[in-house]
Amino acid sequence: MATDAGMTRSRLRSLVRTGEVRKVLHGVYVRSSIGDSIALRARAAALVVPDHAVVCDRCAAWLHGIDILEFAELDLLPDLDVVSTGGKNGSIRAGLFGGKRDLLPSELMVVEGVSVTTPLRTACDIACLRGRFRALATLDEFRRSYRLSHADLYNMVPRFAGRRGVIQLRELIPLSTHLADSQPESWVRLMIHDEGLPMPQPQVWVTVPGWGRVRIENAYEHLRVAVEYDGEEFHTDVGDREHDDDRRAALDVMGWIILIIRKGDLSEVKRAVWLHELGVAIAGRAPAGTTKRIYARGPDHPSYRWRRR
Repeated sequence: MATDAGMTRSRLRSLVRTGEVRKVLHGVYVRSSIGDSIALRARAAALVVPDHAVVCDRCAAWLHGIDILEFAELDLLPDLDVVSTGGKNGSIRAGLFGGKRDLLPSELMVVEGVSVTTPLRTACDIACLRGRFRALATLDEFRRSYRLSHADLYNMVPRFAGRRGVIQLRELIPLSTHLADSQPESWVRLMIHDEGLPMPQPQVWVTVPGWGRVRIENAYEHLRVAVEYDGEEFHTDVGDREHDDDRRAALDVMGWIILIIRKGDLSEVKRAVWLHELGVAIAGRAPAGTTKRIYARGPDHPSYRWRRR
């Protein structure tokens, strides 16, 4: 393409040396003023990878609009996840993380001009490959964005028979939801489950005097207990914090116990503290147990005699 445009190899090398052009992949170059991104790398790969190569896993998720990269990888992008199908050898091209995978035509689609695993296949692949917290958050995000159901996910499980990670996939499917708003919200829910506590509802709407209907995340509606995660993006501004404080004060008047979780509280040591507090709150609101079974009584039972008086 460069040659057809009148660009010589020596001129291209000169532009690379002066920083006007940079190499995206071996044999693919772009103006340095164009920012790096997964989409750019996918378009670059589409120019040089063979037809049997498919973008998969986290890079496929990115192309589908689901960001599950580590924070550092937002600045230092990882190699493009690409696998070969049809028994072909995986790519060893620099800038690509290669491999082989058995994929059906129904599990493939085209995005940014390159073959990519479908949202359903991508969600299940990542749920097998990543740690449990990242895996559940991925299932939740794909379910919300693409309206995937439990049945959709369960129907994919036989495709992963014998594959490493399929047990994790099978475990996390029933724990997934399309109602979670963020990855940390999914992590909090899984932490509560792993602690052996009842799973909260992802989103609960309640009517608050003076406020109308408000939404509470990770809530036990009938116990009036909830765990809310305050992320940096929407809960750092002074106005946002004041709004949250006023809303929670109104909920407190209604008898709600709201545990507020922030980024630092997700560490193993600190989450043990709020998980204990949550367990105490749930136990304090739980119905009193009985020491013996109570059976239904008919109208002829002595306990009904007072009604005949």
